Amino acid sequence: MNAGTRIAVAGATGRLGSHIVDVLEERGYEVVRISRTDGVDVVTGEGLAEALAGVDTVIDAAAYPSNEQGPATEFFVASARNLQELGAKAGVRQLVVVSIIGIDHFTAGFLAAKKVHEQEVVKGSLPVKLLRAAQFHEFVEPLLGWIPQQNGVKHVPNMRTQLVAARSVAEALADLATDADAAAAAGNGTIPEIAGPRAETLAEVATLVAARRGEAVRFEGVTDPADPDGEAYESGGLLPGPQATLAGPTFESWLDGEGRG
Repeated sequence: MNAGTRIAVAGATGRLGSHIVDVLEERGYEVVRISRTDGVDVVTGEGLAEALAGVDTVIDAAAYPSNEQGPATEFFVASARNLQELGAKAGVRQLVVVSIIGIDHFTAGFLAAKKVHEQEVVKGSLPVKLLRAAQFHEFVEPLLGWIPQQNGVKHVPNMRTQLVAARSVAEALADLATDADAAAAAGNGTIPEIAGPRAETLAEVATLVAARRGEAVRFEGVTDPADPDGEAYESGGLLPGPQATLAGPTFESWLDGEGRG
């Protein structure tokens, strides 16, 4: 038991945050859950000062639930300022924040909002450790449910990515928050990255999902000419750099039940 070390997780009930809570508790840390479900709001600040009392580290995995750039930006700016200001008053030692690989290449939507988040969160007095992650394995199936089917075909964004399991990202964030060696490696002037074992297109991973479901549907990658970031999606703007940590399982293995936590 890591007695006396309290770690708060913002977005504790989310796709990533729930894994972070599990990993930390498995490692013996006392976890403070920060979410609206738990009566704490990082945007309005409701209940946040009380939640941060006695906390050593905050891992920020809170996310806005849509791709709308304006509202997402407002969410991240407010949450960054509140965690910095109220965290400093509470005696928090550091913030560990998850971001997204490649956001420097993007100008619209959620990715652009997340870039603003990175810029805002480092403006406060608390030290910040950033980790940029690839898109999660868990991101694929919900996305496919939103896409209409026409004559046995679903058109998906022509996007290259290197999907990673949310559980693997949670483990890396926990290491960054608690492991001196991981923290030292992250302090070399570059933002560390974590991605899955191999690059794939969204159409390729969608085909794997359909095969597991026994669905007779074909996926085709298409380009939206109205998307200012279309070229970045297609050219590998979301792919990790050469120094990234590559963590399994592959998306196919994850579908088969490996590494779900």
